[in-house]
Amino acid sequence: MSATTLQRPALRSAKDLEVAARLNRRRRLVDAAIRWFCIGATAVGLFFLASILLTLAWRGLEAMAPTIFTRAFEPTTYGDDSLPTGGLLHAIVGTLIQVGAATLIGTPIGLLVGTYLAEYARNSPLGNAVRFVSDVLLSAPSVLIGLFIYQLVVLPMGGFSGLAGALALAIIVIPVVVRTTEDMLQLIPVALREAVIALGAPKWKMIVLVCYRAALSGIVTGGLLAVARITGETAPLLLTSFGNNVVTADLGQAMSSLPIAIYQQANSGFPDLVAIAWTGALITTLGVLAINILARALIRSRQ
Repeated sequence: MSATTLQRPALRSAKDLEVAARLNRRRRLVDAAIRWFCIGATAVGLFFLASILLTLAWRGLEAMAPTIFTRAFEPTTYGDDSLPTGGLLHAIVGTLIQVGAATLIGTPIGLLVGTYLAEYARNSPLGNAVRFVSDVLLSAPSVLIGLFIYQLVVLPMGGFSGLAGALALAIIVIPVVVRTTEDMLQLIPVALREAVIALGAPKWKMIVLVCYRAALSGIVTGGLLAVARITGETAPLLLTSFGNNVVTADLGQAMSSLPIAIYQQANSGFPDLVAIAWTGALITTLGVLAINILARALIRSRQ
């Protein structure tokens, strides 16, 4: 056997090592480029988010005063630089009433529908149809829901009302609770269900006493996320509750809310009302932030 024949395997191994090193350098370059691209995109997103939050805090704290929470809309004498004397009490009360009523209406419906999809109709045609409609409703524009309630409730009643606004918000709540409830119930082990059924308990008692307890934190989290979703909705309320400048708890009358008050006062053109609109936006953001933090805390405790 010649010396050339003995050297061929070594040369071939060296070429393989060189190719592998070249591929490794290429993979590292691509990995570094993608990593820096992701870091840059994250930095851009955080920059705009921080800019929005800082601007909101700076402009919102300008008119923050106890009168914001104790007085309703009080137009002042325009043309001077005095602080606004009006407040957002009417909008805060209207938001709490409409969001609370929407939660009381939409949460039980979404809970029952999610239970039906998870426990009774996992692979049935009807269950798939209901699940599809719920997913479509989850991503539907809220202004379409407001228009639907306008045709169904506002026109027959002959005027805007807080009840119509609550119904519009309830429709937004339902698909969120449906999806969360179904997902949480499907995470419960089948062995746990079989153990309860083997003890002689009926299925409804197994769902109520075992499944609901096991998925309680997840279901509550879904409800909180739905509340955070509807707290900042403006379009459906413009077509249903429309807004009001006085404090009222009558769901049969037009009722204000923080999003509507922000929209109306920000477009007024008067500096004092614009300042109050910024304060209302800050209050809404802090409320939604608190609800999201509470929901994430429940998710973490569940994990």
